[in-house]
Amino acid sequence: MTTHTPTPTGEFPALESSGARASGADAHEPASVTVTPIIAVLVVSAFVMILNETMLSVALPVLMADLTITAVTAQWLSTGFMLTMAVVIPTTGFLMKRLSTRTVFTTAMLLFLVGTLVAAAAPTFTVLLGARVVQAAGTAMVLPLLMTTILALVPLRARGLVMGLVGVVISAAPALGPSISGFILEHWSWHRLFVMMLPIIVVALVIGLLFMRNYTDPEKVGLDVVSVVLSAIGFGGMIYALASISAVVDGSNRVMPLIVLTVGALSLALFTSRQVRRRARGQEPLLDLRPLKVRTFSVSVLVILLSFATMLGTVVALPLYMTGALGMSTFTVGLTMLPGAAASGVLGPLVGAAFDRVGPRPLVVPGAALMALACWLEVLLLDGDSTQGLIIALNIPLGIGMAMVMTPLMALSLGALPRSLYGHGSAILNTLQQLAAALGTAVFIALLTLGSAVAAEAGASASAAQAGGAGWAFAFGGVLTTAATVLALTLRNTAAEDEPAA
Repeated sequence: MTTHTPTPTGEFPALESSGARASGADAHEPASVTVTPIIAVLVVSAFVMILNETMLSVALPVLMADLTITAVTAQWLSTGFMLTMAVVIPTTGFLMKRLSTRTVFTTAMLLFLVGTLVAAAAPTFTVLLGARVVQAAGTAMVLPLLMTTILALVPLRARGLVMGLVGVVISAAPALGPSISGFILEHWSWHRLFVMMLPIIVVALVIGLLFMRNYTDPEKVGLDVVSVVLSAIGFGGMIYALASISAVVDGSNRVMPLIVLTVGALSLALFTSRQVRRRARGQEPLLDLRPLKVRTFSVSVLVILLSFATMLGTVVALPLYMTGALGMSTFTVGLTMLPGAAASGVLGPLVGAAFDRVGPRPLVVPGAALMALACWLEVLLLDGDSTQGLIIALNIPLGIGMAMVMTPLMALSLGALPRSLYGHGSAILNTLQQLAAALGTAVFIALLTLGSAVAAEAGASASAAQAGGAGWAFAFGGVLTTAATVLALTLRNTAAEDEPAA
């Protein structure tokens, strides 16, 4: 492997330093011209798209009043987004082989731009939901493209630093969503949530079109339609079932979610079997599952999922606790969530640089343990009289721990794979993250609701009951992050490429 010294401007070394092969006219183009702006545009685009995924969590009460819809109906703005992501992401491995990099980027950005434009002017719930689905389709294509591009173009010795930027996207953006949403809703209508994103996406699209190059050769691979259908039913069914946990717990709708869960699980089993059979016969699977055979990849992904579920659950449950138990305004809730998100964002690149020097375990184990400690302290200390300062003091360690977990493991998990499996490994990771997001959000809300009901029946006041329910939710986060800490102890503290890609 040839080594290169970064340029004074901080641009990345030439493509050959990471073993990547460019094609056509781009094969000899210096990375200083293309790589830095490409990755910068993808990071900014992904940040806005992930931010978009969580901004509506605070806005749901406003949307319910303005569009005259129930809480269950409004929740579909988030559920529909995750459903679309879970359906589209498994196909991205195929798309990135069949289409050029530039085509995938352009398609994803145009989809998100169109969806955002429609959402910004949406007059009804149905139009807004459709716009969210279109946005999700674009988001589902950009996230795997970002990770695959980093793995293909950035050399190993700088990969942790660059993945730190991805860590900002994955961990800080969802936490920033409620903060930005709270500020906008305090001054303008909910339509401005989408208007705010438009100029950023337009600029990113223009810059991307100027600098984006094709670093892979498109292959004429066929699309296995049966696998697409099984994937859509399987992953979509699991997301729907997880999103319906609250309805199952309160007894309002127990039959349908269980039926959908059964059908989804059966479809996933058939989908998995079909991918393995197609690979054994020498046919191209829709989603190559061989990355799951690599221990470093599978363990890293599991720790990521446990941490991600906790973070997304907290992002939803903590604002509900602050508004319900403490009577905080939407704007105050946003300000309270901001320091934790900022801590995660600032530390992402620093943790990435540290990963390049010391490896994953010295960062991931303390990070997961810090998240677990924050969750258990939330259970013990938060009640109906908690102060804003205490909540901030507990949320900042959660953000710090998230950065220490996500940044190293994003680089470690995908870096353990051979180049030919980057796209499929990224698709697996991003698909499972949607399931983890649905699990964390649904279970946190269900436990908060159930715990509040139990406390109310025992005679607690409304604020105390809400705080008691929040304690149930945070305890679930404590269990998940404690398990993540134990798993992190089993990670190898070696370079990802040392792991055999069986």
